[in-house]
Amino acid sequence: MITLHLHNLNFFSYHGLYEEEKILGNEYEVNADVMFDEKNIISSINETINYAKIFEVIKQRMNIPTALLETVAQDLAKQIQVIDPRIKTISITIKKKNPPITNIQGSVGVSYKIAF
Repeated sequence: MITLHLHNLNFFSYHGLYEEEKILGNEYEVNADVMFDEKNIISSINETINYAKIFEVIKQRMNIPTALLETVAQDLAKQIQVIDPRIKTISITIKKKNPPITNIQGSVGVSYKIAF
């Protein structure tokens, strides 16, 4: 099993339930781990899954305002799985860096993992 890691991907997006979030936006960090089976030695980009394609899926989806991060994470997993039928497991974590919670220091977020 091979795991591709796309970590610390930073985006400015307009996800959230509250009107303030939809207007002001927020900083988000996305981490994705994509696991696939490959029994042969990989010596060509055609024998692996191009992480640039995965990044493009994430970037495009993060630009679509959505009320819940859970929805974004689930959508990302579905869209990434379509890239290659060898994908067996996808794990997505999305952190909202500046949540609209009084006196909070830190981030909030969701993780979603699915196996095919």
